Amino acid sequence: MRETARANTTRKGVFRRALRPSLIAILLSSAMVSEPFLTQAIAQTFSFNSVTVEGNKRVDAKTILSYAGIARGQSLAAGQLNDAYQRIFASGLFETVDLVPQGGTLVIRVKELPTLNVVDFQGNKLVKDEKLTELVKSRSRLVYNPAQAEADAAQIAEVYRVQSRLAATVDPKIIRRSDDRVDLVFEITEGKVVENEGISFVGNRHFSDRRLKQVLQTKQAGFLRQLIKSDTFVPERLEVDKQMLRDFYLSRGYIDVQVVDATGQLSRERDATFVTYTVKEGQSWKIGRVNTVSEVEGVDAAEFAAVQKMRSGVTYSPSIIENNIARMENLALRKGLNFVRIEPRLVRNDRGQVLDVEYVIKRGDKVFVERIDIEGNTTTLDQVVRRQFRTVEGDPFNPREIRQAAERIRALGFFTDAKVDAKPGSSADGVVVNVDVEEQPTGSISFGASFGTASGLGLNLGFSETNFLGRGQSFAVNIGSASDTKSSGISFVEPALLGRDLKLKLGLSYDEANNANALYDTRKIAFSTGLEFPIAEQSRLELRYKAFQDTVKDVTSTSLLLLDEGDRGSEFGSGIGYIYTFDNRVTGLNPKSSLLFRFGQDYIGLGGDAKFFETTALAVAETKVFNEDVTLRAVFEGGAVKSFGGYDTRVTDRYFGNGKMRGFDTNGIGPRTADGDALGGNFYATVKLEAEFPLGLPEEYGITGGVFYDMGSVWGLDANPDGVDSGAHLRSAIGVSVLWTTPIGPLRFNFSNAIKKESYDEEQSFDLTIATKF
Repeated sequence: MRETARANTTRKGVFRRALRPSLIAILLSSAMVSEPFLTQAIAQTFSFNSVTVEGNKRVDAKTILSYAGIARGQSLAAGQLNDAYQRIFASGLFETVDLVPQGGTLVIRVKELPTLNVVDFQGNKLVKDEKLTELVKSRSRLVYNPAQAEADAAQIAEVYRVQSRLAATVDPKIIRRSDDRVDLVFEITEGKVVENEGISFVGNRHFSDRRLKQVLQTKQAGFLRQLIKSDTFVPERLEVDKQMLRDFYLSRGYIDVQVVDATGQLSRERDATFVTYTVKEGQSWKIGRVNTVSEVEGVDAAEFAAVQKMRSGVTYSPSIIENNIARMENLALRKGLNFVRIEPRLVRNDRGQVLDVEYVIKRGDKVFVERIDIEGNTTTLDQVVRRQFRTVEGDPFNPREIRQAAERIRALGFFTDAKVDAKPGSSADGVVVNVDVEEQPTGSISFGASFGTASGLGLNLGFSETNFLGRGQSFAVNIGSASDTKSSGISFVEPALLGRDLKLKLGLSYDEANNANALYDTRKIAFSTGLEFPIAEQSRLELRYKAFQDTVKDVTSTSLLLLDEGDRGSEFGSGIGYIYTFDNRVTGLNPKSSLLFRFGQDYIGLGGDAKFFETTALAVAETKVFNEDVTLRAVFEGGAVKSFGGYDTRVTDRYFGNGKMRGFDTNGIGPRTADGDALGGNFYATVKLEAEFPLGLPEEYGITGGVFYDMGSVWGLDANPDGVDSGAHLRSAIGVSVLWTTPIGPLRFNFSNAIKKESYDEEQSFDLTIATKF
């Protein structure tokens, strides 16, 4: 039913509410109009020998009389008659109610509300009827209730408000039908999405608007506004933005920062907003003197001071204090000191703008964790949430540990929200930790496209689930195909093997290259497994095993080296190794700088044909300068393969420097045959120096610029029957980049120029990379 609703509106108060209690009816029916007489009439009382009900069809007369509460022969004042009327009308069953005295009889005349025949929606395109039907409480065959219709209209409007359609209107109307029935129609005007046309800041002197915009959840609308959803106006985001701004400043030493206000003003047309954040920055403070004292008898303060990592002169940050408290409290637990708390006391030195920090070791209250209650998880198992706590039932209660557990739960990525709080338990020395989570989808099916000037167009299909079967496990399957390559892989990760911080990794992969630009093809099949665990606060170690079968085939080259490698066919290898990782990007003391370092070694020779040692290293250092508007980055990467036992490496073992250096084509550097085929090398090393900076364009466009300088080399062969150049010749290139962060993936345009090269190297002056997921 989609006919236009007639003008019988059902808004609250539109129906005639015939408010005529008996006393008012008497006064109006008589010519008692003088003020003295009116006052006298209102003060009198009434008594009725009988009470009758008229007009009711569905509602029993006894029910109506029970609402009225008037007994036969009861003396009533005018106010009591009005109360009776209000009780009947408040039942929500009647369209009109009249109390009419007729001599000694009181007649209660009612008109019942109609029955709902059809509930329909008109004008909605973005939200389907099915969803709105589930949302409203007005239902067919129920009694029509104007108040409920208004509440349903407000609920529908809320759906559109969450989608930033603040101009949406919902008008409930009725169409009269026969047999005392009505159709209820919600006429919906969806309106336009209210976008943030402008985000501005007041009071920021140390950080630019562009830098502060990067902190916010709220974004400003750009020319891709149809795809970007974060640029719509959601009032609830403003409070989150205020907290994120405050945390940003606090982590940089601005202890007096105040985010005074965050307001969103609607345009006159109600189709756009302008958001303004007002901040009072204050000044950045540094750490002054650091001291540790003990108020617990028998506890050596010097022993606790030795584990804290804080020095004078560094910028103050709450995370620095929290990390040191955690170290000291962990030491107390290792020493069996329960209910010991570390209290930081900060003393301001306004003259030098430094904070003196004193860590006080003291006795805390003897409070235990009575139990941990978890609610809201329908898919995720309790154990996944519970293992984020370092505390179990019966342990001493530590508020800091509960806060950190809440952060770990949120970091899982399984929940849109996670609230963790502690409430009093059944006894004075117990607390109950309540965890209330709201789950979100964790699985995805992705279709991707990639393009490279050398590899051409490639397609990728993948499935991933980060919370497999609700156990917190990761499972992924990926299949890819390009013009001359095929690849597929399956991976599985158990993040908490045996309930401990022990990560189990399993992987299986298949890669085949039918090289259109080379006179040989390769195929690789590999299986790997590993165990990863922490060895320090910022360091982890992975022990791993891998087995593989590599094949070099279809060799048509004139190279004696490649022909020999092709004659060897498929070769099997297996071995063990380790990889050490240091990463301070999350727990580092300086929010403007970070360091990532990886070092790994593998011994391949546990049976099979392949026998070699492999060593790899990666170091990435990054810092932000000029009030964090410019990012400087240095990347070193290298690898070495050393064969033994009479084994010579093949193209499947060696490095090619693919993507390691800009300015050169895929397989563009390193030893090369007379036919032009890249042979790879046993060694490679690259250094990349780059800077990223704003181009003056609006931040919401996501376009920044960069400059880079890359240098490195690929070299070394075990056997060289062709006499090719396998020396360690330095290559280098400079260039500029345009980086564009889009809703469908990151794009990078590199314009390069090789300034140091060999005559047989293959250059690439322009490169575009796009990775897309739908």
